[in-house]
Amino acid sequence: MIVMKFGGTSVGSAERIRALGDRVRERLSRRPVVVVSALSRVTDLLIRGANLALERDPACDALVHDLLDRHRAVVHELFPAGPLREGLVARLETVVSELRTLYSGVHALEELTPRSLDAISGMGERLSCEIAAEALAAAGIPARAVDARTVLVTDESFGRAVPLMDDTAARVSRTVRPLVTSGTVPVLGGFIGATRNGVATTLGRGGSDWSAALLGATLPAEEIQIWTDVDGMMTVDPRVVPGARVIPEVSFDEAAELAYFGAKVLHPATIRPAVEQGIPVLVLNSLNPASSGTRIVGRAPDDVPGEPRAIAFKKGITVLLISQPRMLMAYGFVARVFEAFDRHRTSVDLIATSEVSISLTVDDPEHVPAIQADLAGLGEVRIMPGMAIVSVVGRGFIRQPGLAGRIFQALRDVNVLMISFGASDVNISFVVAEGAAEPAVRLLHQELFEGGRG
Repeated sequence: MIVMKFGGTSVGSAERIRALGDRVRERLSRRPVVVVSALSRVTDLLIRGANLALERDPACDALVHDLLDRHRAVVHELFPAGPLREGLVARLETVVSELRTLYSGVHALEELTPRSLDAISGMGERLSCEIAAEALAAAGIPARAVDARTVLVTDESFGRAVPLMDDTAARVSRTVRPLVTSGTVPVLGGFIGATRNGVATTLGRGGSDWSAALLGATLPAEEIQIWTDVDGMMTVDPRVVPGARVIPEVSFDEAAELAYFGAKVLHPATIRPAVEQGIPVLVLNSLNPASSGTRIVGRAPDDVPGEPRAIAFKKGITVLLISQPRMLMAYGFVARVFEAFDRHRTSVDLIATSEVSISLTVDDPEHVPAIQADLAGLGEVRIMPGMAIVSVVGRGFIRQPGLAGRIFQALRDVNVLMISFGASDVNISFVVAEGAAEPAVRLLHQELFEGGRG
């Protein structure tokens, strides 16, 4: 069995959905399970509609009409007039009618709760799942839409729900695996699930990849394929460096670091269920199916020489500098610093310490003022917003003499504010001002992947 996940651009039009069918047909002998995202930009549209309903803006009604018209247009292009098309449109209208009811509730109560927003923002996958399954069946592929809310069981952390693996595995065994065994292709919406009581939840943005990995881990699958709109994981974002190259194979550790520090191809949480089961993940391009893509494997061989593999960067970073010479090395000081972050449920990206200060970075500034207030009793706290993390990711860095020298020689004209190296054998990261991030990335790519400055 394999899991094939198709992102929003891969189901964004009738043409793309037909191409999806071609990819599934080519792999029927491998007994695929299909996971689809909402049509491109639909989730953003649904959230915008929720906010319009909250503001009692009449534009919400027009948005619902546009949403239904867009899906109807795809259906009309895919299927000839007749009972099949009419039945599918009727099912889509039922989902959209439910959406109208949810928007009406937000409008009437003037309240948009995380629970309501999850029910609303998951509608896109419910619609695309119905269309994709019917398109496969019409193309002669035995397929059936499966409501992911009946399969993926989560806790009640609305907006960022956490899957309950034992419950999900039991549901997969009862509903998905028998379909595959019988020769049917199950089609599920990604990103969405439900609590044990059937209340709709979402896994957070990018959660369709996570859905695919969870299904792969619980089936279990021999491979998880992530079909996107790029040729694979690249040495750098090609929008920043046109000479970026596809990486044929990376380890899970490398992929996780790249994902966390800014690479957009893969959602970081996708890695965890797959690596726990030793299931390889293949990143492929639905717009260029001839590309071999990137294969993500459990770990790099121990005898592979150390080498940089890619560069990632993440903007919107805030640096916190805590300075107190008399207390820094005192017993429990660092623990008290991290207790403040824990209280406000804020994760830390990078850490650097010296004899007189500790520096940390966060990518979510929401609770920074409260954290600053909590830390004020420990020493002077300085906040530096508008920063970026640049990461060189690879393998065996501690076995490669001179790598750090090459990196920082390439960056000799860039002001580096903070460095983190040694905590991981696959990552050298540093902080620069946001405006310096892309120039730094170009310099590094030239040095590490294009033969230097010449």
